[in-house]
Amino acid sequence: MERGNGVAVGVEAISKEFPGHVALKGVDLEIEARSFTTLLGPSGCGKTTLLRILAGFETATSGRVTFDGRDIARMPSWKRNIGFVFQNYALWPHMSIRDNIAYGLKLRKLGKEQIAERVTESLRMVGLDGRAEAFPGQLSGGQQQRVAIARALALRPNVLLLDEPLSNLDAKMRIGMRQELLRLQREVGITAVYVTHDQEEALEMSDQVAVMHDGRIDQVGSPQAIYETPETAFVASFIGHVTLLGGVSDGAGGFRSDLPIAGALPAFDGALPTGRAQLVLRPEDLDLVDDVEHAHLRGTLVRSSYHGRGYRSALRLADGTLCEVDHRRPVAAAPGEEAGIRVGAAALVPESDDYYREAAPEAESADDLVAAPAA
Repeated sequence: MERGNGVAVGVEAISKEFPGHVALKGVDLEIEARSFTTLLGPSGCGKTTLLRILAGFETATSGRVTFDGRDIARMPSWKRNIGFVFQNYALWPHMSIRDNIAYGLKLRKLGKEQIAERVTESLRMVGLDGRAEAFPGQLSGGQQQRVAIARALALRPNVLLLDEPLSNLDAKMRIGMRQELLRLQREVGITAVYVTHDQEEALEMSDQVAVMHDGRIDQVGSPQAIYETPETAFVASFIGHVTLLGGVSDGAGGFRSDLPIAGALPAFDGALPTGRAQLVLRPEDLDLVDDVEHAHLRGTLVRSSYHGRGYRSALRLADGTLCEVDHRRPVAAAPGEEAGIRVGAAALVPESDDYYREAAPEAESADDLVAAPAA
């Protein structure tokens, strides 16, 4: 198959209002040509609405969408040269697999020979050679999704849009299809925008992840940056397991926790907030230690279980917070006994985006907040 003509996609101040509901609130996003970008977030955050605006299925209330710098916000979907893969496959049950894939090509008035060539090549790419005469009802869910992907790729789109395409597959099949999708995207050289609420999918497949929350994008970055250096408490808590501890940050690496922490914490990476902040602790960055006196944190062991490559224990800290810790050796303490936690790495995020306006309107500067007693 010829390589795709992937284009750069721009989203500029996109807002979308429905009766009684604002779905998108001034979203900005840049997507590089031939990259794989994932819109990640919980249900109702606006990710599918944004995808449908890129496709032309919805019209933005305000803002611009560009393909290679060309404003397409008012361009109908059939002129955008996009491929769309739906969550529910959207195959015609009365048509053969060949006719399902050929349908869009016929609408574009391609010749019979060109249609036949594209159908054959698309089926080969998704591993369904020899199934052209089958009907959707004769295929498994995974095979039907492959047909939906083949149909989109046969159009030779500039942008491939995928709306939670693997959510109807079982866990094992999803893992295999992730790799297949990524292989196809790389092989064709297409710009892909993928919607999911599955954190593992987003981290494994993406060049860039845009984490959405309440109609906005909280953070855009590489999977590693999103996971290791979150910029908001929502991003930190939405992706993976996390414990958040409140305190005050001086913006230069100093952090005074509301909960006593013994000894110096490891240096923080990324941009650091000033004022009220939260310490982000992930289980794999912590360890249980026998020497409670020299641990960063102390807690009461609630439970501990074996998970194949090690153990995960949950400890109740002094303020009632439940902190999960991954460790290699069995825990010496019994449930109800005290154990120590050592912090190997951590991040800092602002306590709230609206902290200065809502929590401390009287503070004239961030210095005032650091100087004030911790809540």
